[in-house]
Formats: sequence, C-alpha cells, structure tokens
Amino acid sequence: MARFSFRLPDIGEGIAEAEIVAWHVRVGDRIEEDSQLADMMTDKATVEMESPVSGIVVELAGEVGDMVSIGSTLAVIETEGEGVDDAPPADTPVEEEIVAETPGTEEVTVVEVAPAPAPAPATAPEPVPAPETPAAHSRAVLASPAVRARARDLGVDLGQVHAEGDRIRHADLDAFLRYSGGQGYHAPGASRARADEPVRVIGMRRKIAENMAASKRTIPHFTYVEEMDVTALEDMRADLNANRGGRPKLTMLPFLIVAICRTIPEFPMINARYDDEGGVVTRYGAVHLGMATQTDAGLMVPVIRDAQDKNVWQLASEISRLAEAARTGKAKVEELTGGTLTVTSLGPLGGIATTPVINRPEVAIIGPNKIVERPVFDGDDIRRAKLMNLSISCDHRVVDGWDAASYVQALKKLIETPVLLFAD
Repeated sequence: MARFSFRLPDIGEGIAEAEIVAWHVRVGDRIEEDSQLADMMTDKATVEMESPVSGIVVELAGEVGDMVSIGSTLAVIETEGEGVDDAPPADTPVEEEIVAETPGTEEVTVVEVAPAPAPAPATAPEPVPAPETPAAHSRAVLASPAVRARARDLGVDLGQVHAEGDRIRHADLDAFLRYSGGQGYHAPGASRARADEPVRVIGMRRKIAENMAASKRTIPHFTYVEEMDVTALEDMRADLNANRGGRPKLTMLPFLIVAICRTIPEFPMINARYDDEGGVVTRYGAVHLGMATQTDAGLMVPVIRDAQDKNVWQLASEISRLAEAARTGKAKVEELTGGTLTVTSLGPLGGIATTPVINRPEVAIIGPNKIVERPVFDGDDIRRAKLMNLSISCDHRVVDGWDAASYVQALKKLIETPVLLFAD
C-alpha cells in the first residue's frame, strides 16, 4: 500500500492560505481520479480541488472553516490495494470504526468489536404498561395529516387544542404546548420560541464580515442623498421595452450606469482607488463597475468591464449574465476583481435612503433606492411624479462633500432629462 499526500497548490498570485468551505468526501470514502475533494476560498474566489489519484481517503486536513496554508497537506489518499477494506483474520480481535451515513441525517459512528462470551441468561423484566392518552373529545376535530401526525407523536389530544380558524394548525398546537402544558389553555396568537442556534461564520460570510469591518474601520465614510424625478426616464424605459424585440428587458440600472459613466470624466476622484500603505490615489480612466449582487452564499460584486463603452442594451445583457454567474457560483476570478466603482441596488426593497458601505479600496459606492409615486408641484400645478432617492457614500480622505454633491447633481440632470443620455 502507498499513501499519496495531496498538498494545497498555489491557487492565486500572492495567496498564502485558503479556507475550507466544503468537503465533498469523508475519511473512508473511495474516490476516483479527478473526483472533487473540497471547495477552498481565497480572498478572491472559491476554487474546487480535485483529486489527482484514485484510492481511499484516509486523512483530511481539518473542518469546514479552517485555514490551510499553501503547500500544506489537504488530504491523504491510500492508492494501492484494498486498504482499510481488507478483512482481518477471523481469530484476531479488532476494533474498527465505521462511518454510516443515512441521507438527511447526521453522521453516526458504529464500533464493531470482536465477539465476547455470551452472558448468562437474565430474567426478563416485567413489561411496563404504556401510558394512556387522554380520551378524545366528542367534538369533530379538523386538522391536516401533518398536524395530526405531529400531535400523535407528542401524545397530544387535538380535542383539547383551541383553533384560531376553521381547523387546527401548527401554530395552534405550538401555543397549546407552550402555554397550557397539556391542560387545555390556549393563548391566542402565541407561538413557541425557537431554540438558540449557533452558526459558525465561514466562507463567503466570513469574507464579507472581514471586508466590511476593514472598510468601516479604515475609511471615514460620509453619505449624500438626493431625490430625483424619474418620470420621463420611466416613460422612455417603457417605450424601449415595448419595442425591444429580442433584446433583453431594460431595468433602471443600465440607464443609471450610462449616467454614471458620462459624468465620471468631470469628477475623476469618484472613480478611483486609495492605496492606504503607499498613500497614493489612482484615478482610473475606464469605469470597471462593480455590481453588488445578493447570492445564497452572501454578497458578491461581479465587475462590468469598460462600462463606459456599452449602451443600455449591452449593459442589460452583461448585468443579467454576471448576476447569474454570481448566483450559480460560476463567476470567474477576473469577473469578481478589479472594480473601480460600485453600484448597489435593492430594487423594490430599496427603502427611502441607504448608507452603503464602500467596497475598499474603492472610494465611492452609489445606491439607487425604490421608486415611489407622489404628487409634486410643477409651477402652479400639481402633477403625479415618479421619484427616486439616490445615495452615494464616499471616502472623505479622497472625496470632499462638495465634490460628491456636485457629482450627484450632474447625475440628476441626466436622469431627469433622459434624452441627454443618448446625446453625443
């Protein structure tokens, strides 16, 4: 038998260690060459590790959430013979730990021990009678099969449970168990508190926590909010969507990105990065726009490269493509790095105003909020208008308040006169 030590390879320039975010094998598993071993997360992306050999896994480096240094052993694989599956001689007493796994259950450890002499027969204990369940009430009880099964498992007589509606539901059963102790008292509208649940902060959630903490710790934030009348822009958007043919449907975001890119040349300090250690601010000519995207793994920021060169239709396609790649975990490293400015939008959940946290080392982040309809004065007349607040958070070491306000006012002019977005 031979043992192969799989060492964590160099998975990125300047990367010294990576975090284990998922194991795809257990000790004792037989794997084939190119089988997936683990998912490792660096500062930039999640990388899948594949086994270069076939064999049986005999050792793993750590638990999910542990850090592993580049070059350290990630897994040990037995590559020859039957390994731990070889049967021991019948006359050799052994103990063997076997991991038995049932879908949907936690790991169970079973220990097999060499047979021992059978003990002398013992007198069988007297059977204990099962406790009697409360007698069912005579009234008819309406409840779903799931509620009935749960009540049966708990030994609860549904005839004692008060229903808020036309039938007994889980909430009614919860309230009965919590407040009555089985004595029939029901507190209307009450529900049982859940047990405390400790959740380990790992993977993407830990990276987000570290980056946000570093951003707030090192960057003196300030936020400026302005209201914009998007009535004309929304009308234009509706007309373009009605005649889009096979092109993607337009949201507000592509128009906002066009406005951002058109105003950046006049306000280059917004599209920049600040090197804390070197004390250097780099003002970028191209706009590589980060797009904050919520995924099951947490917040990710895919980057639209050279956004200034794209029209609204091209931007809509790229937004859709990158968002899907981020949500499915297929975004490439180069699609998640190199941003110079970020936009974050919560869509219809956008609220009245936001104070977004800067995606360091960038120096600004822009957040459109939800669109609402309200009456506004137009001279002596009152008209219905669609209004949207737009927030910008800036690094006060690089961007002054006057500059941020002036930039947003330039955005406002384009947004409220949308024909200018398409003018040369």
